[in-house]
Amino acid sequence: MARGFLFALPFAMALAACQSADAANTHTIAAPAASAPAQETPGLKQAVFAGGCFWGVEAVFSHVKGVTSAVSGYHGGAANTAHYDDVGGGNTGHAEAVRVTYDPGQVRYDELLRIFFSVIIDPTQANGQGPDIGPQYRSALIPIGPEQDKVARAYLAQIAASGLWHGRIATKIEPLRQFYPAEKYHQDFAALNPTHPYIAYWDVPKVAALKQMFPGEYKADFTRN
Repeated sequence: MARGFLFALPFAMALAACQSADAANTHTIAAPAASAPAQETPGLKQAVFAGGCFWGVEAVFSHVKGVTSAVSGYHGGAANTAHYDDVGGGNTGHAEAVRVTYDPGQVRYDELLRIFFSVIIDPTQANGQGPDIGPQYRSALIPIGPEQDKVARAYLAQIAASGLWHGRIATKIEPLRQFYPAEKYHQDFAALNPTHPYIAYWDVPKVAALKQMFPGEYKADFTRN
């Protein structure tokens, strides 16, 4: 699969990327604040995001204040194909996704959307993110409930009209289906494998971009599952 491409890079290169901790390998654009902020009731909420390899999506959201859990998994296909080897073939209907549990008293859904589009994904890339190509790496918002659905649709329209991105916004809204947590070894992957070549080259810069662009939302500790 596409992630294997990075495994062949010299390990020194991966370490250099980790040590520099810049955003050179990340598509970053300062997405606008939502013109229609989420109106959420008190209490923990959940949201699902698909944005390429789930390692990086989980890593960024795990460094956001107010996020209490970020679980890597699969969304969009059937239970019997919700396995890493099957999903990697690109024919299951699943996308690699992350289920985020958050406290809207600290971070609202629209603020998670802003972070997602600013530092996690390139919303103009269809059926892939970065080096990972295929429908299993598509970017999608999977709202849970009518308020998230309303906010997600309004925000997609807002960024499409913003002119900040050169190209059509390819990120879609997908209806909520069953979310299947990924295998245990995928959980907290970036925290447990900080010098893994893929993490060092692609995902460490995303976390560094979060810290730089959203200092008020960034937390140093990684929220582990």
